[in-house]
Amino acid sequence: MKCPRCRRGPMFNDSNPYRKLSLKHIFDMPENCPVCGQKYDMEVGFWYGTGYVSYALAVAISVTTFVAWFVLIGMSVDDSRMFWWLGLNILFLVFIQPWLMRISRVIYIRFFVRYDKDFDKKQPKEFDY
Repeated sequence: MKCPRCRRGPMFNDSNPYRKLSLKHIFDMPENCPVCGQKYDMEVGFWYGTGYVSYALAVAISVTTFVAWFVLIGMSVDDSRMFWWLGLNILFLVFIQPWLMRISRVIYIRFFVRYDKDFDKKQPKEFDY
């Protein structure tokens, strides 16, 4: 996951969110991109919007697994297939949560910071407080 402005610098200190299975290290990010100098935390509370992105991704993944389950196995109210899907979907979402939280940050910052092929000649994008 690279910087949205230069697409060269890393957005996270550790590229593998599962390496340290501690929630306090999932979001370890440098203050600025080491290549182009883009500030990642652009204002106080900037990352609160990632909750909406993460929610939309979780819903999209749940709908996808539901459709796949419906096509491959089928749904019925006569047995417990729906509960099996629900349980496995919950386990899957919990397992991919570190990756999901990181990708939601990447998607969210790309709403505000666009790719700039001349990043070395222009100033990084900043918000006015």
